[in-house]
Amino acid sequence: MTDDAGDPRVYFAAERTLLAWIRTGIGVMAFGFVVARFGLFLRLVSGADAPVPGTNYTPYIGAMLVLLGTIATAGGTLQYTWYCRRLRPADLPSMKVPFLPAYLAWSLVVLGLVLTLVLLM
Repeated sequence: MTDDAGDPRVYFAAERTLLAWIRTGIGVMAFGFVVARFGLFLRLVSGADAPVPGTNYTPYIGAMLVLLGTIATAGGTLQYTWYCRRLRPADLPSMKVPFLPAYLAWSLVVLGLVLTLVLLM
């Protein structure tokens, strides 16, 4: 006897993996933003108008971390999309908006790229 009903747990596992990639990407992006603005914080705390030694590269390092978080989010989203395309239709749960998880993840990728450009200006 074969079971053709499908198992939605397979899809939900893929969705949890996507959420883990998104969580990791957001964490790395947030850390990159903090690193990028650390030189400004040190200058405000010291009260000097001159730049604090050793903080010239923090905007670039922070932007690279934001870009790394963006790449992690994009990679996880691509992996999720490719995997969901390979699933049988019986394994997919019936959803009102099936593209929502990938759409939100791609929105974060675009926002991460914009934040990278803002930090480099």
